Amino acid sequence: MGVFTYESEVITAIPPCKMFRACILDGDKLIPKVVPQAFKSVEYIQGNGEPGSIKKVTFGEGSQFEYMKQKVEALDEEKFAYTYSVIEGDALMNKLEKITYEMKMEASPDGGSVCKTTSKYYTIGDFELKEEGIKAGKEKALGMFKAIEAYLQANPDAY
Repeated sequence: MGVFTYESEVITAIPPCKMFRACILDGDKLIPKVVPQAFKSVEYIQGNGEPGSIKKVTFGEGSQFEYMKQKVEALDEEKFAYTYSVIEGDALMNKLEKITYEMKMEASPDGGSVCKTTSKYYTIGDFELKEEGIKAGKEKALGMFKAIEAYLQANPDAY
């Protein structure tokens, strides 16, 4: 088993508390509404969003994948930090044991925020992860992030 780590940063004009509430705390409801082609539905199998919770995400019609199960590893609402792992589903392609995402939103000097993400891909056997595959996934995630940002800009009283 190998571990491939990828780090990224996204800057937004939305303050971290608002972005965290929309993306993380209410993301299960907001993402299917704002980006239905990404996520069709989200349902909790165990728990209600606290650490240890497991949820099933059904991808939208345009996705190459059908579903994934995510486990909430950590949630810190005061520090705007969230960690979860993809533990099951065709997005793992039978080549990955799991993918863990550590996200933290920090205030930027202009009143917006910086979203820092560390992704850890745990491979099965001697499988080597290609960087272009990771970049494609990150572009889709960035698209969802930007769609939520646009929603919040268009609805300033939300969250």
